[in-house]
Amino acid sequence: MAKTNRAADLDAIDRLEEKVKLLVDVIGRMRSDESRAKEENLRLTRELEATRARLAEAEGTAAEFSTLKEEREVIRSRVADMLEQIEALNL
Repeated sequence: MAKTNRAADLDAIDRLEEKVKLLVDVIGRMRSDESRAKEENLRLTRELEATRARLAEAEGTAAEFSTLKEEREVIRSRVADMLEQIEALNL
């Protein structure tokens, strides 16, 4: 009877040992996954910052383009007025 209890106790300890080993493996994988996730997050944060910078630059370029277009229309209108005045002189 003592042998059976002892064997049962050893079996329980063996199962516990196996579960602890599995838990250690799971924790190791989780730490590895967390490390990869942090690296990926850092990479994506940098990429997002770069994209935001390019967007700001593009918005600035678009505003400059719009201003230049408006200036071109003003110049075109002034040149047209000058041409009309020259034609009115009948030289």
